[in-house]
Amino acid sequence: MSASEQRPANGVGIRFNLRWLIIGLIGLATIINYIDRASLAVMWPAISKDTNLTKDAYASIIATFMVFYAIGQAVSGRFFDRVGTRIGFVLTIVVWSSACMAHGLARSLMSLSAVRGLLGFSEAGNWPGATKAVAEWFPRHERAFAQGIFNAGASLGAVVSAPLIAWLFLAFGWRATFVIVGGLGFIWIIPWWFLARSTPEKHPWLSAEERNYILDGTAFETSTQIAPAMTWSAALRFKQTWAIIASRFFLDPIWWLFINWLPIYLADRFGFDVKHIGMFAWVPYLGAAIGSLAGGWYSGHKIRQGWTVDRARKRAVIIGGVLTIPGFIMAAFAAQPWLAVTAMALVLGGFQVMINNIQTLPSDFFSDKSVGTVAGIGGMSAVCGVLVFSTWLIPALSKISYVPVFLMGATLVPAGIGALFLLGGNIRRVDISAGKA
Repeated sequence: MSASEQRPANGVGIRFNLRWLIIGLIGLATIINYIDRASLAVMWPAISKDTNLTKDAYASIIATFMVFYAIGQAVSGRFFDRVGTRIGFVLTIVVWSSACMAHGLARSLMSLSAVRGLLGFSEAGNWPGATKAVAEWFPRHERAFAQGIFNAGASLGAVVSAPLIAWLFLAFGWRATFVIVGGLGFIWIIPWWFLARSTPEKHPWLSAEERNYILDGTAFETSTQIAPAMTWSAALRFKQTWAIIASRFFLDPIWWLFINWLPIYLADRFGFDVKHIGMFAWVPYLGAAIGSLAGGWYSGHKIRQGWTVDRARKRAVIIGGVLTIPGFIMAAFAAQPWLAVTAMALVLGGFQVMINNIQTLPSDFFSDKSVGTVAGIGGMSAVCGVLVFSTWLIPALSKISYVPVFLMGATLVPAGIGALFLLGGNIRRVDISAGKA
């Protein structure tokens, strides 16, 4: 038997690098995650007519989603650290898929807000869970690229969601569309339960070569892994945690500006209906998918060339910022829809280069037993930023025009990068036992 092959008890040969299949499945879960959450925005022109709800009602529903998403980030980080990634993903996907399907039964602002809140609470678990899985399954120099794969899932989910949802809507109506896309998560659980049997130390299908590669690549963490998982209060004692909190507070609203408002912007600015939204709204997320993979590849490539983790991560973040700011300025003054979505593709490509590397920081700073907790804290901070800049400010600013909306987005970039450089210091492993970096 070759080093790349491991034969399980049933005698069937497995000829792949298991860690990449694991992260590929998580990337697929992220695609489903974004199809489910994008359904409301894409179909809102039709839903609003059917339910007699206004744009202010839409903003209220988004706010409910984001509040519960913030709570879910905090809870799910600790939850994944306690139960592990296998059980954690199954339970969160069962809940969010059920919540998505329940949208088809909603008939009022109250019922839409209720199911949207449940969707937000449960979907939040995907990110702390994915970050924890990356820390478990990948050596340090591969983590940003692995992070990029599941972040590309978010981008690809946004790419396929607009045309897919528009097609399903035209064929079946908005209520049945929620039921159909909600069912995708239940299908995903089957291969996940079959393949994600344990961590790399004990997985029966992992080749000896790949197991040694993974464990040798994280050998430097052994001393810190002896410590138990940190509590929230313990994690907040470290300035590195606050670097994650602050950078995500400023940067994550950039992504959600487009997730929550792009279809509404296209309808308001260019008079698009659901069909035309489906034709244009996928373009920015193609740029995001490219940025996800490129940003993760770049920092990992530089680490393999001998750069420190600190230099590689920070250089990637700066490059992403340089791409994002001019994209925002172009989008602010775009007079044609094709020019607007192209500028947005530049924004989201640069954003993903930045966030890809920032989302690896919990595993760069802390041992894998605490990654979920710290990632959850960062995720909750991100949602707080989304509530401030995307959910509450945009309805007011967009009544003037969308120019101040995009210019506000441009100002968030230096704020987020500055927070990382000011608070993060040298990106390296924190000595938790000593209580300092």
